[in-house]
Amino acid sequence: MSDASGPADMTNKSVTKGVRLLRELAAQPRSGATVTTLAKAAGISRPTAFRLLYSLEQSGLVDRVDNNYVLGWELARLGRHADPHAGLAARAQPLLQELADRFNESVTLSVPDPRGGVELIAEAAGSHVVSIVPHNMVGEHYPLHASSTGKVLLADLPVEQVLALLPERLEPFASRTITDRATLLKELEQVREQGYGVIDNELEEELLSLARPIRDSSGTLVAILALDGPRYRFGRDRIPEALQEMRSIVDRLTEAFWQDSPSA
Repeated sequence: MSDASGPADMTNKSVTKGVRLLRELAAQPRSGATVTTLAKAAGISRPTAFRLLYSLEQSGLVDRVDNNYVLGWELARLGRHADPHAGLAARAQPLLQELADRFNESVTLSVPDPRGGVELIAEAAGSHVVSIVPHNMVGEHYPLHASSTGKVLLADLPVEQVLALLPERLEPFASRTITDRATLLKELEQVREQGYGVIDNELEEELLSLARPIRDSSGTLVAILALDGPRYRFGRDRIPEALQEMRSIVDRLTEAFWQDSPSA
């Protein structure tokens, strides 16, 4: 990770603080926030925050409406030209591989897509994996009700949105696929409470999969980490150990995605 971030002494502190302000703005309501609110949230003095916001405003990266700042038109324009996944996948890949090697199973990273589903953007596999799920599935979409990633996504949504996304009768994929929407809603409550999703013989026979959410500083779901394996090798007795390791990887992914110099 150090190669991607560069030596600490090369980090421009003003740029780092400006990015921190942009991230805090993204976490605010669409009506924006005052400089005082943003300075406090970003851990920056008010005069420094004001100077940075003024500079960002001149570039169109933020706009000011009365006394509130909002993300700017130029930021939106630039964002339309960015690859939304390339940098995320590149930063994640070493950690995905580490987890895959640790359990000698398959690991994936997926992100919510604009259509209400999840898209797989990166994967890794242990050196001796003979996977039940076909390898090289980057770009694929999983069924929401029959995948651990899908359950994590659905658990993050309001019930009304879940009902709008899913039909009354859900498509069966394996012997234990949940096909009743009411039963699924009860399981999603458990996913919310425990902080992870599980499937067991629901997408493929003899496939066990665990998924954990990855959130930004505002609590928004930005990605989902999943660990998959065949039950004869990756059984339910390994779930506690796997969840603990996945929590550590999620913490490290969060640091890799949004690392910030503590001295900035």
